[in-house]
Amino acid sequence: MASSSLFAAGRRLLRLGRGKLFHCRSRSHNPTPLLLLPHTASSPRSYSSERPPRRPPSLQSTLWPLGHPGTLLVPEIERWAEKPGNRLRPVELERIVKELRKRRRHRQALEVSEWMSAKGHVKFLPKDHAVHLDLIGQVHGVGAAEAYFNKLPDKDKTEKPYGALLNCYTREHLVDESLAHFQKMKELGFVFSSLPYNNLMGLYTNIGQHEKVPSVIAEMKSNGIMPDNFSYRVCINSYGTQADFFGMEKTLEDMECEPQIVVDWNTYAVVASNYIKGNLREKAISALKKAEEKIDIRDPDTYNHLMSLYGQLGDKSEVKRLWALQMSNCKRHINKDYTTMLAMLVKLDEIEEAEAILKEWESSDNAFDFHVPNVLLTGYRQKGMLDKAEALLDDFLKKRKAPPSTSWAIVAIGYAEKGDAVKAYELIKNALCVYAPNSGWIPRPAMIQMILKYLGEEGELKDVESFIHLLQAAMPINSDMTDALSRARLREEKKAGGAEEEAPSSTIASG
Repeated sequence: MASSSLFAAGRRLLRLGRGKLFHCRSRSHNPTPLLLLPHTASSPRSYSSERPPRRPPSLQSTLWPLGHPGTLLVPEIERWAEKPGNRLRPVELERIVKELRKRRRHRQALEVSEWMSAKGHVKFLPKDHAVHLDLIGQVHGVGAAEAYFNKLPDKDKTEKPYGALLNCYTREHLVDESLAHFQKMKELGFVFSSLPYNNLMGLYTNIGQHEKVPSVIAEMKSNGIMPDNFSYRVCINSYGTQADFFGMEKTLEDMECEPQIVVDWNTYAVVASNYIKGNLREKAISALKKAEEKIDIRDPDTYNHLMSLYGQLGDKSEVKRLWALQMSNCKRHINKDYTTMLAMLVKLDEIEEAEAILKEWESSDNAFDFHVPNVLLTGYRQKGMLDKAEALLDDFLKKRKAPPSTSWAIVAIGYAEKGDAVKAYELIKNALCVYAPNSGWIPRPAMIQMILKYLGEEGELKDVESFIHLLQAAMPINSDMTDALSRARLREEKKAGGAEEEAPSSTIASG
């Protein structure tokens, strides 16, 4: 069954290739991009002439879909501004930079920040210089951030740009530079909030020196600076990481006793996570219950986080209960919500329920993204259910949804793990046919090595040549490829030589 499903999928893939989706055999070194099928008149997304005209898109709605790091936003902003009725407002440009940072689109945020300053749309204050400096550090590194800081006029070198440079040092784990800069800030009187201390605690956490975190929060208190939620949370986690549950509980009690601190759900989730790692199940459940009491019931991220923690505890009923609450209380259910639930169900061996959730997702109005079914495909692979994985891929092909390289590769890896080079080869061939540069996917070297060994020993020369041609788009040529070609050519030559030797003897015999 697996074999027939595999080859049916391959045939369907080729049929799609002869249509509008892609053509594997005609591709050169550079892959052909997938083309979207046009909407027909019967498409649910088509619009009749009776509908009123849409409102012109806002600047933000124009920019948010352009998420590829290489996409320039400034030309889009300028095109938008040239249209009648559109006006650039400084406050909106600042909001766009803030949102781009939040979405971790740092290069685009820096591009917009540089442009709005150069064009005079926004006159930079120290807070704007701090944001710009941090973006430079994110995109170009700490050296460029230092250069920008050093060029600032003295009047703009307030606590905010100083703090941004400290953040650059701590983010890059530069301990000496961080401590020296922190000391300089203290001398200038710029350490009057919890933020610089939080940066230091984050540094110690990230370099694994958790034992140094409590002394930082102690110094903060001794200097009359009140720790905030983040300060306490980092300290709680530092104790938990060291399995010092007494210290963790004591810090939580101190936090709960502070009248100006509201312990949020995330803090209790951190406590629960550390209890789970310490195999303290009952204490973990108690902390999770407290976390749930604090959540915003309309925020899907909180449900996703708590479901993940209950999944680590193996508590199926709580995962399902929280999913039902999320479905009931949250207006929108994005792909991330479905991938979280699918991952938990796979982890809990609830494959049938995961299949039902995937069907529910397919029937939703969400954008079709193979990251979602890939979770179930990975579950099938991990559990050895490769027949089902192939059937799912085949089902998507029937629906004219061409799986990307990642989806084909998941199943190929499953067969490679079983030592089945033939099926791994067929599936990874499909992955390479739809390969897209900069997609983040590269073939697993160990699997490719196994496939090339099989092809070198048993494959037809034309198949070896074709596979290596496809492979070169995704990875540089190496000795495994050249060895496979050499072995296949040698076998071909021997076969041809053997046929020539047989020809005279058969002629003599017939004479």
